[in-house]
Amino acid sequence: MLGDQPLRRDIHLLGDLLGEVIREQAGAEGFELEEEVRRLSRARRAGDATAEGKLRTLLEGLGLPELRVIARAFTIFFDLANLAEDRHRVRVLRAREQAAHPGPRPESLAEAFQRIRAAGVSPEALRRLLQAFSIEPVFTAHPTEAKRRTVRGILGRIRAILAELDAPDRLPREREELLRRLRAELTTLWQTDLTRVRRPSVMDEVENGLSFFVRTLWSLTPRLYREFQAALQASYPEIPDPPPLFLRFGSWIGGDRDGNPRVTAEVTAQTLRRHRQVALSLHLQQARELFVALGVSTRQAPVSPALAQALADAEARWPAIRERLSALSPYEVYRRWISVIAWRLEQTLAWDPMSEPPPEGAYRSARELVKDLERMWESLTAHRGARIAEGLLWDWRIQAQVFGFHIARLDIRQEARRHAEAIAELLAAAGIGADFTRLPEEEQLALLTETLPRAGSIAAQANVSPETDEVLAVFRLLRRAAAAYGPESLGPYIISMARGAADVLAVLWLMSAANDLSEPPAFLRVAPLFESIGTLREAPRILARILAWPLYRAHLKRQGDHQIVMVGYSDSTKDGGYLAAAWALYRAQAEIVRVARAYGVTLTFFHGRGGALGRGGGPAARSILGLPPDAVAGRLRMTEQGEVLAERYDDPHIAHRHLEQVIGATLLVSALPSPEPPEAWVEAMEQMSEAAYRAYRELLEAPGFLTYFEHATPIDGIEQLPIASRPPRRRPQRRLEELRAIPWVFSWTQCRHLLPGWFGLGSGVEAFVRQAGPAGWQRLEEMHQRWPFFRAVLADAALALAKTDLGIARAYAELVPDPAAREAIWSRIEGEYHRTRRAILRITGLPDLLEDIPWLKRSIQVRNPYVDPLNFIQILLLRRWRERPEAEELREALWLTIQGVAAGLRTTG
Repeated sequence: MLGDQPLRRDIHLLGDLLGEVIREQAGAEGFELEEEVRRLSRARRAGDATAEGKLRTLLEGLGLPELRVIARAFTIFFDLANLAEDRHRVRVLRAREQAAHPGPRPESLAEAFQRIRAAGVSPEALRRLLQAFSIEPVFTAHPTEAKRRTVRGILGRIRAILAELDAPDRLPREREELLRRLRAELTTLWQTDLTRVRRPSVMDEVENGLSFFVRTLWSLTPRLYREFQAALQASYPEIPDPPPLFLRFGSWIGGDRDGNPRVTAEVTAQTLRRHRQVALSLHLQQARELFVALGVSTRQAPVSPALAQALADAEARWPAIRERLSALSPYEVYRRWISVIAWRLEQTLAWDPMSEPPPEGAYRSARELVKDLERMWESLTAHRGARIAEGLLWDWRIQAQVFGFHIARLDIRQEARRHAEAIAELLAAAGIGADFTRLPEEEQLALLTETLPRAGSIAAQANVSPETDEVLAVFRLLRRAAAAYGPESLGPYIISMARGAADVLAVLWLMSAANDLSEPPAFLRVAPLFESIGTLREAPRILARILAWPLYRAHLKRQGDHQIVMVGYSDSTKDGGYLAAAWALYRAQAEIVRVARAYGVTLTFFHGRGGALGRGGGPAARSILGLPPDAVAGRLRMTEQGEVLAERYDDPHIAHRHLEQVIGATLLVSALPSPEPPEAWVEAMEQMSEAAYRAYRELLEAPGFLTYFEHATPIDGIEQLPIASRPPRRRPQRRLEELRAIPWVFSWTQCRHLLPGWFGLGSGVEAFVRQAGPAGWQRLEEMHQRWPFFRAVLADAALALAKTDLGIARAYAELVPDPAAREAIWSRIEGEYHRTRRAILRITGLPDLLEDIPWLKRSIQVRNPYVDPLNFIQILLLRRWRERPEAEELREALWLTIQGVAAGLRTTG
């Protein structure tokens, strides 16, 4: 079994080289200062009662330049340690696969299909499941990615060097060359600004999101399809068909305008164009590479008459390609055909369907490209070239089908309140009814239904505000984009903060109004997002109401009676606390499934999970396996947010592992759904979640809580952090209700409270056990052993508690100027921490948190002595900056500590 010696070796190497760079760049004094800080921090963790005082006294006596050197050193160290951990994870995965051979690797696609077969699922039942099987990760630009793209680029090159150093046959001179390059990259990293000086534009974020497709997913996706087919046929040889198009991708970046005024209709149009340009450029690159590789001659193997005829037709139809083809051998028909494809792709790339007619030869859609590739595939496989087709053409066929000419479907998201305000303005301008926003829901539904056929004329006659004009402009753009780029380029229209059935109908009304349509077009798929405790509880009723409404049901029928429902993990946790949100999400999904079944509607849940604990974070596969019975049924959409994109998709090996775990878990939970939980378990969860909700809300509503939050966390620094185009608040009011969930979680994580990931759970468990008596503990232990949902809830809370540090958190609490408020709130937090920790250990039977995941426990323990100094420096800088808020150099140093703590904890918001 592979131990952690290679990991320790890499960290030691990187640490030594970083030390060299610090001596060179910051002088011997800077290096010795950093080493003294590290020594004192380690002594503090080792139990030296005097070390913390000495450390804080040392830091308080330093000027800003010295503090920046220390913060930079520890931040870069964590970036390097994270690379080393990721590299070691790849080693461990390879070692496990080697050890398991010829059996399947744990949590692989092969293991998933073996388990399904062993459970007795018939080929017919699995074939039915696969016909609807669909997984769609959706990339978002949520403001949790603290690293600059420039820094990520340097770290990516260091990652590649580490992989090269692993080669067993590396020569000494080759190793020295790699170390030379490594020193150069580390020096570049030291001399590079680690934090941004300005917020990224929306198009900067679009480019960042697209970079993961270019670098990783374009080449990785065909491999996953190949492995899926091989694993399926190994366990189910009765299903020889190629796999369905089960894996696609979506994006919110450039389409999510909820609370972000920078995402305009024009920006969304630019995003769609950029998606198209990237996809076509990648196809063109693929064509050029295949042209070089595929030199098959008709003197050695014939081609099909269909391909020969298609080539002749192309030459006759498009004289512009004759000169290009005249330079090629007449016997190399495949190369000649690839040249035709490449020329057509060039013509397509130079054309913007939104603004001009197609040039000669341009592809009208990706389906035409797929057809041209199929001609090659069929010719090769029919003439002893099946291995050539599978070896050289397979990837491109999959890429053309999965990525098309759009790379990822672009979702649109807007807040329900914004739609209602726009409709109210339009109806008021036409003199129709009272204020739309104040009408009861049934009256809103009736009014929208009655006026929808003439919504276009209502909008045309209104002199609207810029805000409403922008809402209408988006719907005009969507119709044009669907016609120009194809409906496949667009994802669903997400309604955030949806509160009723009228919110869904409002989207259809606005589409009709903006485009003067008597009925909304079939491509417009509407997905309500339920993201508060109250709306999650109401979601089944809301869905039933809209599915029973004739106008909407007729629209859904034109879409094959398929409804997408989004559930939000971040805002629900901010609203009601960890346990109450987890249970509200579970119950809502279970009941929505029953509603959809009653109305004969196929359902896809779209999971709005964040990367952080307290926002639905944690291992994705574990979360999927903990979903309610029948809530997946082979269809899954999920967000990949912020820093999660880099964590999961920067490294192709990590990306592969993540996606195979997601695919495997989705297969298992769909083919082998867990039984409905016993009523006793449901009652226990109801009691616990209600008590947890009360404890959490009492904390938020306690006198002095807002003061505590605004002083004991770095929320003011995080709100100014230039890491995203989106403002940290939906609206400018200084209220918790308007604060986004991301800065909320980000702030509590930085100050080592992490309370969004656990607060309330202990109170919930204690309240249940008090009522149930001694048998209560036995019931909870049974739930933990037999219920994947409850097991996942406790596991994620245990991880959040393990990263919580009451000693550091208390140091942040000292920033609160009001002693009474500080002690009142701190006593609640400290008490709940101990209650929750005791409850988890009692239910799981473990002697300590994470005792069942020793490598993770060890990782946190090893990191803590290096994170602590960054926390102490951050506290110091917060105090100084709050006294001098105009001091830009203090604010930028504070941002550096925020990035360092995020790297050390491997989480932001």
